[in-house]
Amino acid sequence: MELTTTPEPPYYAVIFTSILGPDDEGYHEAAERMFELVRAAPGFLGVDSARGEDRVGVTVSYFRDEVAIAEWREEPEHVVTRAEGRGRWYDAFEVRVARVERAYGSR
Repeated sequence: MELTTTPEPPYYAVIFTSILGPDDEGYHEAAERMFELVRAAPGFLGVDSARGEDRVGVTVSYFRDEVAIAEWREEPEHVVTRAEGRGRWYDAFEVRVARVERAYGSR
């Protein structure tokens, strides 16, 4: 796994935390498709994602600004897949949007 490289702040992070339910048929393919689509979205900067054996997952998607987030949210295929996730794949989920003011690390 490699950590996402982001530009100097400020930028935005969309934090999606979920618990994957027992019916995950089609989920992994849909998740891969969403990663493929978001990578091509204007203003998208990168993504970090992990899911544990307990089926709890966290995906942090980084965007240039709130306009880019809104455009991704309304992307037609994303709208359909998001609805399926809410209705079928996730036992629970939370979405949080944050402005990143500082970022630092070591590689």
